[in-house]
Amino acid sequence: MDTLDPLFDLTGKVALVTGGSRGLGRQMVLAFAQRGADVVVASRKLDRCQEVADEVEKMGRRGLAVSVHAARWDSLDALVERVYAQLGRVDILVNNAGMSPPMPSHEVTEQLFDSVVGLNFKGPFRLASQVAARMRDGEGGSIINVSSSGALMPLPGVVPYGSSKAALNAMTRSLAAEYGPRVRVNTLSPGPFLTDIAQAWTEEARTSTPSALGRPGRPEEIVSAAVFLASPASSFVTGALVRVDGGLEIGQ
Repeated sequence: MDTLDPLFDLTGKVALVTGGSRGLGRQMVLAFAQRGADVVVASRKLDRCQEVADEVEKMGRRGLAVSVHAARWDSLDALVERVYAQLGRVDILVNNAGMSPPMPSHEVTEQLFDSVVGLNFKGPFRLASQVAARMRDGEGGSIINVSSSGALMPLPGVVPYGSSKAALNAMTRSLAAEYGPRVRVNTLSPGPFLTDIAQAWTEEARTSTPSALGRPGRPEEIVSAAVFLASPASSFVTGALVRVDGGLEIGQ
């Protein structure tokens, strides 16, 4: 491993990333491992998690693949128990799992509404609160809640998604106050990124955005902000919302 700036060195740390098998989650998993962390890759499909965990192992770090339903509290509680039993600690938690099925608001079913809110807010609340309590009673840690620019601007057609992410933003500030000073809790707010979801976008959406940089982000461009929030480099940052959206025009 190349010599790292100590502010960004994660050697000896254990990171847990939900939704870590693909997209931005996978990028964060690999970035943490490259900087010395052991990483738990948690998502619904175990085989995909194992593929990413194998990549972590090839870097000389421990990789643990766990299948989890990130909206169900019993599944999340079992995840926490397994991680602490096998790795002994969690220093970095990334609540990254989420969903945003497009649908006119008047057609949203109760089941769909509950699914979206469950995965984007109910589940992250449970996981963050349970890990935060253990971090507080241990050596502290950093929690990163992955939100969306959709929580900050009008987003018709996916109202439950934007609303649940806005709730996640509010949760971040409250948990930061509740579990500080030993636990830091921050929001990472991505704009449009060219992950696998972008395959369903129009060609225009894949090449341009109404932002200062004028384009969607590349998946690897989430890394610097994620590592910053996870590492000692952000030791005086908590309760914050860090936008990684290319200067998206918010509030129109």
